[in-house]
Amino acid sequence: MGGRIRAGIGGWVFEPWRGAFYPAGLRQKDELSYVGQHLTATEINATYYSSQKPATFAGWAAAVPDGFQFAVKASRYCTNRRVLAEGGESVRRFVEQGIVELGDRLGPILWQFMPTKAFDPDDFGAFLKLLPASVGGVPLRHALEVRHASFDDPVFLAMARDAGAAVVLADHPAYLRIEGHDVGFRYLRLMQGREEEPTGYSPAELDEWAQQARNWAAQGDVFAFFISGAKVRNPAAAMALIERL
Repeated sequence: MGGRIRAGIGGWVFEPWRGAFYPAGLRQKDELSYVGQHLTATEINATYYSSQKPATFAGWAAAVPDGFQFAVKASRYCTNRRVLAEGGESVRRFVEQGIVELGDRLGPILWQFMPTKAFDPDDFGAFLKLLPASVGGVPLRHALEVRHASFDDPVFLAMARDAGAAVVLADHPAYLRIEGHDVGFRYLRLMQGREEEPTGYSPAELDEWAQQARNWAAQGDVFAFFISGAKVRNPAAAMALIERL
């Protein structure tokens, strides 16, 4: 059985998108709904900085159509710590804050690590054991965004596979770019958009990413997010990828 390919952006509140992506005069409270009409996924960034209320998650879920999914960025208090194995309470608070209210709109959880965080097999293995398989009866999928060169290690890739966690494929000029084992879904963060390209990436580049996404979708869902780079172009890039699919 093949998976579904979803393409989106990071967040939905960004002033330069008003007039470039959002129609002039669109109310800020209607921006998420507009994203839901034109894209198929987005990352929630607010959860990285602070906890949200269950009602907030429920409101976000209600604003988007069936099939749309949110990737939820895990709290920095879980990942930005010297000893990851000591983050159990932070992980628990994060997963129990109300993300279950997203229901079938809940996509993967993104666990992002600082570029200075090196791979410690024992500590990282203990961290992976802290990640729950579900919350409130809702299955959870986990994606690991690692940036330090020490993670380019078969031991890490096997560890992630055995935990059922995807390794984020990052298209970035400076960050580590590695491909994890197949765990039933893929997570891409495409960060080399350029201002001079109306769609951020060139048509040929988007054709290549679309074909790669199709190949991966034979094994499961694919999430592709256009992040940073020429941020004002990211919605156009996501829509251009969706058109190709």
